[in-house]
Amino acid sequence: MALRSSAEYTKRYLLQGMDMILVLGAGSYIGRLFCAELRRRGRDFTLVAAKDYTDFDTLFDCIRKTNPEFIINASGCCAGADWDVCELAREETLHANTILPHIIAKVCLMTNTAWGHISSCAIYCGAKVASEEGLVVEKRMNGNELLRLLAAKPERVHGYSELDEPNFSFRNIPCSFFSGTAALGEEAIRGIGANYIWRLGLPFNERDEPENILHRLQNDEKIYPGVNPLSHTDDFVRACLDLRELQAPYGIYNVAHPGIVTTRQITEMLAKILKPGRALEFWEDEAEYYRDGKHALRPNCVVDVSKLAAVGIVLRPAAEAVEDSLRHWSAAPFSEELHRAAA
Repeated sequence: MALRSSAEYTKRYLLQGMDMILVLGAGSYIGRLFCAELRRRGRDFTLVAAKDYTDFDTLFDCIRKTNPEFIINASGCCAGADWDVCELAREETLHANTILPHIIAKVCLMTNTAWGHISSCAIYCGAKVASEEGLVVEKRMNGNELLRLLAAKPERVHGYSELDEPNFSFRNIPCSFFSGTAALGEEAIRGIGANYIWRLGLPFNERDEPENILHRLQNDEKIYPGVNPLSHTDDFVRACLDLRELQAPYGIYNVAHPGIVTTRQITEMLAKILKPGRALEFWEDEAEYYRDGKHALRPNCVVDVSKLAAVGIVLRPAAEAVEDSLRHWSAAPFSEELHRAAA
């Protein structure tokens, strides 16, 4: 089970006659899963074409006509596979991650519509490290240094909470363009109307899809040795919808699995369970990884997920979720069943 008593939550809060939900970005990697889960829950939802919501006037007309109870914005760029792509497609990334969310926030405020926005945990770098003076933010800690500390003294490493300002952003450079626009998008909508900001960790599941970190680890030329929050995509979607149905307070939530699992640990599980037909090689160090100039800066960070647990939504431990996905690995990507559910 992804959530503690998830079925109980759904039974209790899924009431017949609830109004319709509008899904923006329904064809995206995460958007399809929101549609599939809404269909499973028996919720009434509708989709709109991208041309109908990319500017203020068209989105305002769309919401006025459809009169949704709630809006899900899944149209932003997804972390992970898109980091390098976003460095080249800057105009599209800025619009999807920053400008469009601000437009949605203004329209939702004017129409008194609550909504949820998918953001990213990749707006932090480093961790909070316990010292004699208390918790000290160590942003400049690179991936290798953070990994060494985790291996030697994991009890000293603490994650960033929703109260911590992003430190891998345009206001706290250096950062990747993706992370900069994601952080700026959060800033652009905070305090405007009633909304959730759902932060996604590195996405994974048991399906062989390009955005899935488990896919990338098997197919990349070499593997980047790092540590990041992880989010099983199906668990993520269920948690986001449960937040809404539980009427949890609006605001920011780190929707990632508890526990720290490094890329190297994931790779060891992958080699043991899937037994790929080739050796999985790592970049020697960050200098080698960045040497050719083709790679965006990568965040290495730890986040605190206690706020999510405090409202009654407890995700599986990260290591358990990854192992379960590997043991149920399927070469088939997003299934026909899920395609039909999202249609």
